[in-house]
Amino acid sequence: GLRPIIEGMNMGFLLLAFNQISNNCGMLHYTSGGQYKVPVVIRGPGGVGRQLGAEHSQRLESYFQSIPGVQLVACSTARNSKALLKAAIRSDNPVIFFEHVLLYNVKGPVGDKDEVQELNRAEVVRQGSDITILCYSRMRYVSMQAVGELVTQGYDPEVIDLISLKPFDLETIYNSIKKTRKVLIVEECMKTGGIGASLSSTIGENFIDELDHEVVRLSSQDVPTAYAHELEAATIVQPEQVIEAVHKMCGAAVPV
Repeated sequence: GLRPIIEGMNMGFLLLAFNQISNNCGMLHYTSGGQYKVPVVIRGPGGVGRQLGAEHSQRLESYFQSIPGVQLVACSTARNSKALLKAAIRSDNPVIFFEHVLLYNVKGPVGDKDEVQELNRAEVVRQGSDITILCYSRMRYVSMQAVGELVTQGYDPEVIDLISLKPFDLETIYNSIKKTRKVLIVEECMKTGGIGASLSSTIGENFIDELDHEVVRLSSQDVPTAYAHELEAATIVQPEQVIEAVHKMCGAAVPV
């Protein structure tokens, strides 16, 4: 009758428990014919920190996305961290709860003490009409930093924080795409086999007729993350790359 909360001191260590997470957490409800539930939350810091080296800069969301029966959630603010964690603990399904190591110092309102947020619902961070920027975790802040500059140039981007990495909130994504007709995915995950790859293919399969431009992905380089600061920064997406991608996809902005 317990609801365990397992903390990975660094999410990279969860690779040592991959068998238990995949073959036990994800499948026990099915393999027991529904006799058992697995209301477990696995949480901890991950992502590229500041000079933590390759082993401690893992983005494990891509490792776990293919496991049946496991839900993936990535928090990004003080408010949604608290509200989503409460929802994850109350869920009867196993939830892997991704917290970015560089967001622990982020401060902000946390809402009412009883506030709970839907695990499978994305958040529209900024409404716009020119292009849809899909991001999650720390890339929310990278994207918004870029948007601050883009707005001064006359662009009007819409920014959506995915939050739920599995399943995707396709309703929110579709409502944005049919308005902007362009999609830019910004992620810290690796480009090969990453969350953006799954999301891009899902958008293509479901909403291709709503698009006026191919889906563009900005992702981390497919290399181990270097310890040296300059090399580390070169492997992950920077605001300047987001700005450049929007320029290429939208063309010249119309002066306000």
